[in-house]
Amino acid sequence: MRILVFGRVGQLGTALAELLGPLHETIFLDQPEIDLSKPDSVFAHVHEHAPDLVINAAAYTAVDKAETEPNLADAINARAPGAMAAACAGAKIPLVHYSTDYVFDGSASTPYRESAPVSPRSVYGRGKLAGEQAVAQATDQHVILRTAWLYSHVGHNFVKTMLRLAAEGKPVRVVGDQMGSPTYAWDLAQASVAVVEALAQGRDDIYGIFHATNAGVTSWHGFAERIFDLAGYDDVELVAISTDEYPTPAPRPAYSVLCCDRLQEVFGVTLPEWPDALARCIERL
Repeated sequence: MRILVFGRVGQLGTALAELLGPLHETIFLDQPEIDLSKPDSVFAHVHEHAPDLVINAAAYTAVDKAETEPNLADAINARAPGAMAAACAGAKIPLVHYSTDYVFDGSASTPYRESAPVSPRSVYGRGKLAGEQAVAQATDQHVILRTAWLYSHVGHNFVKTMLRLAAEGKPVRVVGDQMGSPTYAWDLAQASVAVVEALAQGRDDIYGIFHATNAGVTSWHGFAERIFDLAGYDDVELVAISTDEYPTPAPRPAYSVLCCDRLQEVFGVTLPEWPDALARCIERL
């Protein structure tokens, strides 16, 4: 397949380049070639490259900053995916798009299924939900993968922040009352490869929304604890704090565990347990 991927330098784009590149003719676009704050530019790129599939691995991910940049966040997370979907519909090709656990309000106590009611609490979450809706409205040939707590050995993320703080030798305070599933970008990319292969086979029973996270549940504090353990930092003073003790401009879901059964049922994919994924990430740092 000839695949056009928006987003190359981020965590997911880097993983897709490594895993998808050897399997298909893959074209990656990122700044300065493409400016997703100007969504109308998308159409020309899809027309120029004439792909068999488009993947959108680009996003505005500064969750707190989005509260003061709602127009920019909306352009990149909502209007640009909508433009990609419209371009794909015109070319009669599928679109793979990524979304987030932030489309939920976090009030659940059991894992969210794809059909669960959405109620985002932040500008970022509302923009990502609007992106999902714009994609679904523009084309039926879409696969939307919702993920959560994404990290990798490249880019800026929670794992690298914790390791930097540990190296500074200061006490580390981490929220202990938000629950979720840390997801290694390389495992999400592996799931994406399975989606691409199903599309390449011409399957038409695979469209819609899917949840894709590493298996298992922890808190940010538990995540940090395992990071320090795997990285050999046994002397870090790690303190669990409440969400109220660490206020942020954008509210976070208290519980954002996603049920990934549908991904297994349709694609035969189950992402590994999060501690295993984290160990593989630490090895590559």
